[in-house]
Amino acid sequence: MATRINNKNSILILLRHGQSTYNEENRFTGWKDVSLTDKGKMEAENAAVLLKDFSIDLAFTSKLKRAQDTLNIILNSLSLQLHTTYDKRLNERDYGDLIGQNKKEAAMKFGEKQVQIWRRSYNNPPPGGESLAMTYERCVPYFKSSVMSKLKNNTILLSAHGNSIRAIVKYLLNISNDDILKTEIGWCEPWVFTFDEKMVLSNFEILFKENTNSALPEHIVKSLKF
Repeated sequence: MATRINNKNSILILLRHGQSTYNEENRFTGWKDVSLTDKGKMEAENAAVLLKDFSIDLAFTSKLKRAQDTLNIILNSLSLQLHTTYDKRLNERDYGDLIGQNKKEAAMKFGEKQVQIWRRSYNNPPPGGESLAMTYERCVPYFKSSVMSKLKNNTILLSAHGNSIRAIVKYLLNISNDDILKTEIGWCEPWVFTFDEKMVLSNFEILFKENTNSALPEHIVKSLKF
């Protein structure tokens, strides 16, 4: 049996689900409960390989099956049976009236500039939906009270979505409203946060197999000195 990473540190692994059917079709997904594509399932398998040396203790995920299925593929690949907590506060940003629309079609309907504002501004929600700020206010209090409270001396895997993870990353790295909009969370690329015995962040890395689709603004990367 391979030796797994298990020490006095506390490790948080944030993982965006694999490609979904709506991702493949370039549609706004939000709270629509769509499935993974075959590519998405393979991405989850690849993530399991990246995580094989971690001794994972607890798992959290959203109420949406693309995140749940990603997590289950990883746990099954690692032969792990863990207590898993499911909560809708980890769900993706709610895109409201945009859900199900092809992004190009939405740009034609509402105007490319308006759709871009809804997609890439911090405080402007689409009709009937959430802004990233609203997603933050939904997700981060839950994360602090229910996930961080259990992290000490544990390794936690949290499988969720691009914007709910973006909100958590904003909190953990104290990223500005503008810079979080420039932050990209790649499909099934583990973001690994290590905390020391005083629960101070001591290391951060993004794991990927070949090329990464994740990104942090360069000045933030340079500011992370461990």
